[in-house]
Amino acid sequence: MDARNKLDDADRAAILPDILLLNANTNAAMTEKMLIAARARHTNCRAATVARGARYISDGDAASVAAEAVSEFAETLDADTMPDALVIACFGDPGLWSLRDRLAIPVVGMAEASCHVACQMGRRFAIVTGGAAWKPLLHSFVDEIGLTARMSGIYTLAHTGDVLAEAPERACSLIAQEIDQAQSDGADVVILGGAGLVGFAERLQYASEVPLLDSLSCAVSQAIAVSKV
Repeated sequence: MDARNKLDDADRAAILPDILLLNANTNAAMTEKMLIAARARHTNCRAATVARGARYISDGDAASVAAEAVSEFAETLDADTMPDALVIACFGDPGLWSLRDRLAIPVVGMAEASCHVACQMGRRFAIVTGGAAWKPLLHSFVDEIGLTARMSGIYTLAHTGDVLAEAPERACSLIAQEIDQAQSDGADVVILGGAGLVGFAERLQYASEVPLLDSLSCAVSQAIAVSKV
């Protein structure tokens, strides 16, 4: 047998980049859900949850606290716990810039990563997410990363992502309506953004005429890629 086929699980883990998901929401159950989803794409993922802040970020004030909590977590990383790349597993990417300034490893945000992937897949992208307060925050974020001209719109549902995740069948119908509207308005790629919307892109892709992007999957894929650069 070829020696390359004799690798055991420990050997494979040593070869694969170590990706750390940091949930900036304090909902540990959501952290576990995202970890399961991430490991379906990359087995050598692990996860952590910030120590303080909102259970699910739904406005600018909560996002500001989350950014502080993300920075505080980064201070706890040492030589034994430092990953090859860190994913801020929260749409809106709280603490992204400060962590990039602080850490020597790649730091990837779900929002930034999915916007860049969307630009590689189409001409104009849209974002669908939960919680009306996110709309102005995401407009500002997309402008900050220089992609406003490539975005056709942001579509928010009345419920936040955590609420949508609790009733997925009803959420699918609501999300699908926003996807259809985004396509009608000119989007040829649609991002389903947020920790609460993880998994919905796969569920709804069969009924959509445009590609649907899962923001966590985009972030994990980019973290794997940049960890090897």
